[in-house]
Amino acid sequence: MQEEKTALSAEAFEQAIMAKGQYYHIYHPFHIMMHEGQATQQQIQAWVANRFYYQINIPLKDAAIMANCPDQRVRQEWIQRMIDQDGVYPDGGGREAWLSLAEAVGLSREQVISEELVLPGVRFAVDAYVNFARRTSWREAASSSLTELFAPQIHQSRLESWPKHYPWIKEQGYTYFRSRLSQARRDVEHGLTITLDSFKTAEQQARMLEILQFKLDILWTILDSLSLAYVHNQAPYQSVTTDHVWHKGLFK
Repeated sequence: MQEEKTALSAEAFEQAIMAKGQYYHIYHPFHIMMHEGQATQQQIQAWVANRFYYQINIPLKDAAIMANCPDQRVRQEWIQRMIDQDGVYPDGGGREAWLSLAEAVGLSREQVISEELVLPGVRFAVDAYVNFARRTSWREAASSSLTELFAPQIHQSRLESWPKHYPWIKEQGYTYFRSRLSQARRDVEHGLTITLDSFKTAEQQARMLEILQFKLDILWTILDSLSLAYVHNQAPYQSVTTDHVWHKGLFK
């Protein structure tokens, strides 16, 4: 007879969640390259343009969580995340701040909004995240957001290193990173409370840690795609053409 596993205490479960931080994309070679000032302008631009696709899908992910959530109190608090990203007219929120970053690194708003630079691997990874939020339970989808536990560190690292290494980036480009320092901490508190209250058994806790790893995989895969295309010069179809012939997201 198989021995039943013992659930972790709330404190031990939180420690297990925090331990996942060792796999955060701050440790990816592409991010280390940017942090240490070794990235070219093209590489920075590619990251900004591709990351925009992730940014504009965050509120779609959050909308999916709310659509699946029957708890009015949770929805009322969770909706702030959408407002942070989409803004409240005429303020453009995080989306507008990211477009300011795009302009600060030398891209045009139109080029970034068109998504013409979004690599297939990035698109597939981000779409997988949104589809997961749509199809799974709201509690599981909410717990996947806990990569935000590690986000303040990554935003702070950019604020500290980028002005020093990349003086050509205009100052207004850093608005998004500054705003997320406080927003991410607030979101983490809410998301962590939901997670610790929702996953009580050993099986549930193991499932949640696997979900968190799934989200870490997504963030890591985004940088894998960028590395292949902009570090190793092996963009999709590179052996056939130098044109960006990959699909532009017509199929959802």
